[in-house]
Amino acid sequence: MEVVTPNWGRTLKMKIWTVGSEKTFIRVLEPKKESGMGTLRVGSEMWNYFPRIDKVMKIPPSMMMSSWMGSDFNNDDLVKEFTFLHDYSFRLVQPEGSVPGITYLEARPKEAVPVVWSRIVAAVREQDLIPVWEKYYDDKNALIRTIIFSDVRKMGGRMLPAQLELVPAKQPGHKTILRYKVIDFDQVVDQKIMTLRNLQTWQ
Repeated sequence: MEVVTPNWGRTLKMKIWTVGSEKTFIRVLEPKKESGMGTLRVGSEMWNYFPRIDKVMKIPPSMMMSSWMGSDFNNDDLVKEFTFLHDYSFRLVQPEGSVPGITYLEARPKEAVPVVWSRIVAAVREQDLIPVWEKYYDDKNALIRTIIFSDVRKMGGRMLPAQLELVPAKQPGHKTILRYKVIDFDQVVDQKIMTLRNLQTWQ
């Protein structure tokens, strides 16, 4: 993960385990000064571990929109308190500058669903259903951020974007780039990994 700002930048190497959409475990491997930092997400609950002080901190609801690891992603991006299928309604749209071969979908939250985004517009390649970009809007219909998907290649036996770039609309010169180096699907994950005990263990 590369974090870019006008004044500084940083790059983290991480290993991530997931079990369906319910559990996520992230361990920072590099750089050395941040090695061992970790994040555990189980359902809608999330904890961060800081090895320098050997402390686990549970993320309260009030901090869900705070930056994760100093990036343009926030804690809510990991928790995903909403699901597209259950909490959003969809319709096909034709935005200005539409490109042939691309399908555009607009997602809007269902009534009384407490979600962050008032609408999300996604562009998807018709030939293989691979995402091209996603645009996120607030309750005033202002564009807040764009996620761009690129470097489509076969990883773990599947064709998918190996890179995604998050660009905040109101912070010129800021962006966060995620580059997947290796992906293994359909692996058996030891449930001991997805525990607070493991979060505090670093070898």
